Amino acid sequence: QVQLVESGGGLVRPGESLRLSCAASGASLRRSILGWFRQTPGKEREFVALVNWDAGATYYAASAKGRFIVSRDKTKRTGYLQMDNLKPEDTAVYYCAVRQSNMLSTDSQQYNYWGQGTQVTVSP
Repeated sequence: QVQLVESGGGLVRPGESLRLSCAASGASLRRSILGWFRQTPGKEREFVALVNWDAGATYYAASAKGRFIVSRDKTKRTGYLQMDNLKPEDTAVYYCAVRQSNMLSTDSQQYNYWGQGTQVTVSP
């Protein structure tokens, strides 16, 4: 079992930045993928970015590429999503999730554990 707790959400203006954190506890994260997803009311959960926990390889959705950076600190067992130049369309609840496989996936159904989510609101 892996427990995940997100933090760092909030209300910001367009163009500003936020850094989300995802603290993991419980089982080992070796050979796992840590992903970030977001969801708005009435829509399906949308892939944002992921990082291979062991190797640090990353992959981004087109909407995140160039503005967001995903990373992890293996010592702290914490993942991060640095979000710069935020736009109103980035407003959503952001979730981190762990997939217990080192095969990359953007499909939320392939992830085994989820955090509770943190609200990000981008508004003038």
